[in-house]
Amino acid sequence: MATLILVRHARSAANGAGTLAGRTPGVGLDETGRGQAAGLPERLSGLGVRRVVVSPLQRCQETAAGVAAAHGLEPVEEPGLAEVDYGDWTGRRIADLTEEPLWKVVQQHPSAAVFPGGEGLAQMQARAVAALREHDRAVEREFGERAVWVACSHGDVIKSVLADALGTHLDAFQRIVVEPCSVSVVRFTETRPFVLKVNDTGTDLSGLVPPEHPASDAVVGGSTGTPE
Repeated sequence: MATLILVRHARSAANGAGTLAGRTPGVGLDETGRGQAAGLPERLSGLGVRRVVVSPLQRCQETAAGVAAAHGLEPVEEPGLAEVDYGDWTGRRIADLTEEPLWKVVQQHPSAAVFPGGEGLAQMQARAVAALREHDRAVEREFGERAVWVACSHGDVIKSVLADALGTHLDAFQRIVVEPCSVSVVRFTETRPFVLKVNDTGTDLSGLVPPEHPASDAVVGGSTGTPE
């Protein structure tokens, strides 16, 4: 029942240039992104983060470095959280990719989308969800059910994980918005995941501290809030 904070990397140089960076090495944060990342440790302060897991790519490592340092942790690199392997689409301008026949598939039927020379979106979702669930079990075993941990990854990866947690088919994942340096939160339980936040770009995350005895059952009629 650990609580997972999903952080999308802050704005990168590729985001600003309108290109699909994919797994291109050496793509770091731009000036805006560095400012976003600098504010992240304060946003997550007071949560007692126990583990920081990051995609192997530079923009995620730069985003998560301050959070890990603030909690005295060494980031754990996780290949399962890497960006989609966009294959031949890597490095191309988004404006040009919209003219490709595959673009409509990615938008309307993403579960069937396989990038030429790369991987499919369904394949990406499966490996990301599997990696996160494995880390979540490990965090709970080591630190208990009230543990909070952070995973820093990429937009499409996080959207696919949220779709899985919501019980939503991957074909609907394009309805989910995950902006640079946004925070989304999932709490896994024995019977179902609970999605606590999606695409939060604010600052006060103190309400994410888990209750003393987190429950697996949903509250009929809706949550009444966290007692003082």
